[in-house]
Amino acid sequence: MSTDPQIDRLTELLTPVIEGAGFELVRLAMIGGKTAILQVMAEKPDGTMTANQCATLSRAISALLDEEDPIAGEYNLEVSSPGIDRPLTRLKDFDRWEGYQAKLELSQMIEGRKRFKGVLAGIEDDNICIDLEGEEDTALIPFNLLATAKLMLTDDLIRDTLRAAKAEGTVPDDMPSLVDEEKKAGASPSKKTT
Repeated sequence: MSTDPQIDRLTELLTPVIEGAGFELVRLAMIGGKTAILQVMAEKPDGTMTANQCATLSRAISALLDEEDPIAGEYNLEVSSPGIDRPLTRLKDFDRWEGYQAKLELSQMIEGRKRFKGVLAGIEDDNICIDLEGEEDTALIPFNLLATAKLMLTDDLIRDTLRAAKAEGTVPDDMPSLVDEEKKAGASPSKKTT
C-alpha cells in the first residue's frame, strides 16, 4: 500500500477491473496540475501492452470511475504500458528484469545512502539483489524500504526489448531493428530476453 489514502482507495477500486480484463496493475498515480491526471500503468502477465489494449482498459476503467465517482474535481485518465525504462514496483519485477541496470531510491538510508544504481541480480526472500557500481559483493535491499525504482535506458535493454517484440510479432516489419543489424554482423544476444 502507498502512504496516500486516495491512491490506496483507487487501487482497491480499480484492481478488480484491471485484473478482470486480463492485466496486472504496475503503478497508479495521481499527478497534480491545473487538471489532475490519474495515471494507470498496466500490462499483460507476459509484460506486453498494445495501444488497442490500453484503449480497451481505459474504457473499462472510465465506466467504473463514472459510476463510483471517487475523485473530487476535474481529472484526466491516462492508461499506458510501463514503457521500456519502466518503473519497478513489484518484487517480481526485480527478478524478471535481472541482468539489466536500474536506479533505486529508498525511503530511508542504508549505510549512509538512499540512492543506488547497478545491475539487478534477482531477489532473495523479500530483498532486491543488486550488483552496485564499484562494489564487489551483491547488495540486498529490503523491498519494503523501496520508495521508487526504474530500469535505466541502455542499448542492451532497447535491443532485447525490440528482439522480444519482434519475436512476438508486435514490431512493424518495416521498422529498422537492431536485431537485424546484429544478424548482418553475426553478433549473438548479450542478455536473456524477457
